[in-house]
Amino acid sequence: MFPILETDRLTLREITEDDAEDLFINFSNTKVMKHYGSELFGNIEEARGLIHSFQIGFYENKGIRWGIQLKNQKGLIGTVGFHAVSSKHRRAEIGYELNPTYWGKGIATEAIEKAVEYGLNEMKLKRIGAIVFPDNSTSNELLIKLGFKKEGILRSYMVQGGVSYDTNVYSLLAPN
Repeated sequence: MFPILETDRLTLREITEDDAEDLFINFSNTKVMKHYGSELFGNIEEARGLIHSFQIGFYENKGIRWGIQLKNQKGLIGTVGFHAVSSKHRRAEIGYELNPTYWGKGIATEAIEKAVEYGLNEMKLKRIGAIVFPDNSTSNELLIKLGFKKEGILRSYMVQGGVSYDTNVYSLLAPN
């Protein structure tokens, strides 16, 4: 059963086919995708494919991605969750994106904190990693604020738009 998480302002819930349009809006937005490491979506079918991959990842215990929904609104404004989950090594990578309309309001912080809490307490993760483009200052600062430590730079780690980019690598370790 897919876990639903609540914060003061947000519901983090399963992403369904009904969310394809909201996902397409974000994943076809140049501001959102500038630092995402993927290409812009060209059609809604790509959003449906992403939803399907999130569902498969969850059922195969390889990931979990929640849709971020404001409690007083319908529809998704972003997503947050874990991929590259290794149950054996008790680690995962966190990823997230948010519609620019909601940037600067603490929503990403609230959603990431709740996902991290779930990862540490329910998934029993010992390490949560994050990969961020160096020029994405907002995301770099957010991770540090949330207790992630910068471990270094992964050289030519991501290709986006045919260009190879370095990325910063962060981690948050569970308390012993």
